[in-house]
This record gives sequence, C-alpha cells and structure tokens, in this order.
Amino acid sequence: MWRPDITIIIGGLLLVQGPVLENDYVTVHRNAAPCASAGAGCGDRVIVALGAVDFEGTRMERGDVRVFDAGESYAEPDGEDFVEVALKVDRPPVRTTARTIVPANYNVIHHEGERFRVIEGRLRPGDARDRHTHNQRLIIYLNAARLRQFPDGEPERLTEFITDDIRFSEPTTHSMVNVGDVPVRNIVIELKP
Repeated sequence: MWRPDITIIIGGLLLVQGPVLENDYVTVHRNAAPCASAGAGCGDRVIVALGAVDFEGTRMERGDVRVFDAGESYAEPDGEDFVEVALKVDRPPVRTTARTIVPANYNVIHHEGERFRVIEGRLRPGDARDRHTHNQRLIIYLNAARLRQFPDGEPERLTEFITDDIRFSEPTTHSMVNVGDVPVRNIVIELKP
C-alpha cells in the first residue's frame, strides 16, 4: 500500500509520523527510525542516507547504507536525510522470475544475506546493462535520470526517475540503457525467497 508521509502537528508538537511506503514485505519511514530499538514486528533493517547524516559516531553521505539484523538495536540517525527500511518478519512468499540471470556488469553489492541483498545501481549516460532478472524489490532513487528498459514479453518503455522517490517493484527480466544526461544511481533492496 502506498502511503504519503502522515504527520500530525498540534501546537508545534509532532504527534505521528507514518511510513512513506508500507506493504506486506516492508515498512519505510523517512527521517524517522521507529525500529531502531529492535522490537516486535521489526525484522532486518536498512538505513540509507539521502544526505549527510551522523550515525553512531560516523558520518554517512548520500547513498551510504547500514544493515541491521532482526534483534539488533541502534541509535536513531542524527539528521533529516535518511530512510529506515524495515523488512517484515512474517512476509508472504517472495515472487521471483522463473530463472535468475545476473548481469556481467553489475554494480556494488553492499549486503548479501539469506533474506535480501542490497545493491547500489549505477549506470553512466549512454551505458547499458545486460539482460538480467530481479525478484520483488524496493528501489530508492538517488537522482533524477532517464532509463530505457526492455522487459521480456513487453514493449520497451522510458522510465523517468524522481530524486528520492521510493518504489516497490515486482519481478522482472529486462535489459536497459541510460538515455539521460546524468548517471543513474539507486539503492535496490531485493528480497530473496
């Protein structure tokens, strides 16, 4: 379920800030970390910096990622440019493609675990990514960019990324080329079955 930020302020006091995205698999909060103290319903978590953030004695810059196992607590980041992605413990089965194809020119893998992987996607203007597959995944777009995608069995499509947009995507097999003037840069949290 897509949900906007829900913020209620009465007399200058912040009462509620809801998730920017929530479905059966993940809950995503922006500039809040309600799962920092590991508790019921908070599984593995990923903190993604959208700007400079002080976090547990280190400085995170845009695109930096920290991963926490279920049951592991952390201090809430100091700053207002981050997202907390909480993977749900009792999620339904993850939808995948019929077979897995890893492209030869993949980017940085920040985390490879049993339940998910965190990938930083980068693609310079004019560069292409070979045909590959994705399971269901959460994508955090770090910059505005234009990508022409060639999904199997579907017409090609032009995708315009919006800076700091967060989306949950279904499984796909596709190839792509960056047709914009700036590099594509995103963080992908891909679920595993």
